Amino acid sequence: MAGINFNKQVEENFQAASQYLDLSEDLLNQIKENNTIVHFKFPIRRDDGRIEVIEAWRAQHSHHRKPCKGGIRFAEIANEDEVKALAALMTYKCAIVEVPFGGAKGAVKIDSKKYSMAERERICRRLTFELHNKNFIGPGIDVPAPDYGSGEQEMAWISDTYSSLTHELNAPACVTGKPVAMGGVRGRTEATGMGVAFGLREICKNQKLMDQVSLSADINGKRVAIQGFGNVGYHTARYLSEMGAKVTHVSEFEGMISNPEGLDIKELNEFRSKNGSFAKFSKGEFTEKRDDVFGVDCDILVPAALENQIREDNYDQIKAGIIGEAANGPVTSEASKKLFEKGKVIVPDIYLNAGGVTVSYFEWVKNLSHIRFGRIDKRFDAGQFQDMASLLSEVTEKDISKNLVDKFQRQGDEAQLVASGLEETMIEALRQIIEVMEEHDYKMDLRTATFVLAITKVAKSYELAGIFPG
Repeated sequence: MAGINFNKQVEENFQAASQYLDLSEDLLNQIKENNTIVHFKFPIRRDDGRIEVIEAWRAQHSHHRKPCKGGIRFAEIANEDEVKALAALMTYKCAIVEVPFGGAKGAVKIDSKKYSMAERERICRRLTFELHNKNFIGPGIDVPAPDYGSGEQEMAWISDTYSSLTHELNAPACVTGKPVAMGGVRGRTEATGMGVAFGLREICKNQKLMDQVSLSADINGKRVAIQGFGNVGYHTARYLSEMGAKVTHVSEFEGMISNPEGLDIKELNEFRSKNGSFAKFSKGEFTEKRDDVFGVDCDILVPAALENQIREDNYDQIKAGIIGEAANGPVTSEASKKLFEKGKVIVPDIYLNAGGVTVSYFEWVKNLSHIRFGRIDKRFDAGQFQDMASLLSEVTEKDISKNLVDKFQRQGDEAQLVASGLEETMIEALRQIIEVMEEHDYKMDLRTATFVLAITKVAKSYELAGIFPG
């Protein structure tokens, strides 16, 4: 949004948290600032023969852990301040979910929809060459991933180009979010949305927070409105529905679709994929007023689009008791303060949308270990369960359901292991955040508590390394 500096928003949140920490100003400044950033331009040939100069950035916010990690977005509105802000958020996000990365972020200043597949491929391959030439990509240096406007196809081109340039054995680990056929991990596509759903489910179990917004301590039956129906928004809606929540409103660029009884998320997604819009979806009411989603009567509002969507000029429209930040920075720092004063619970992005980097970590580990999760032990575990079931059946003289046996024997494949690891990560991270809130008698909001926890973890790395002794 014009007039709102995203990088300044992140720094304000950092400053609010630093007031609670007994850390030196020098250490805080080191943690806050981006370490390195490269801004470069390169030419590509369009399909019609024209030469176009493409502008791009890559920021490495922190090297307290290596490699650096963060997505590459393709967006016409990209700028250096945005990239720096997103890189900083990645540092804090990685610290919260305890994956061994420093934060990074990249951006290419284009609208990918305006380029053919061949043109996008040329952009990705030249981008990889530029990053490699500047030592800004590599399994132990800096590992990109998909972001707004990019996906597994772009990551496949980057991985292939890096492999051609280096011939490294571990080259596929230079990027995550790849297709499974190129070393990707099953479950990465839906990871961010799944993590959002796990996080909101756990938030709804906290009686203290639910009392604050006069809601029952259970995700079941909660009415959800979602802004943004891309990869993150769709999978968030899908998993929340499966958990028993009721997604009543979905907003996208063409407008908003609603159904007070709950939308069929899979059917809605299939309809929009086929028709390019859900304007004529028969099982909901459509309006072109897409921003009305902020003021709908619901329990949970999930902004899953871009930053700075909820601001001082529209925060007072919000009726939802819980705002779950599935996007990066969708609520400005000032709006966040005012919503907290009104008793709202804002679940911050650096916790809630960390599912993507968590599963990216699993993919990175898979690439470095050169073995699929579950390959060694799945059949062994299934055999052990079959033996146990047979023993129990013999001792109790009762048959054990074949469906139950089949269910347990199916468990242990890669997608299920990834989902299990993500669920554990989101539960444990929230437990630590709540501990920080409890230490301060719930007088700080979730965002501040999350930043306090993240900064503390990064500071500990510096202290243990002896750079800033405690």
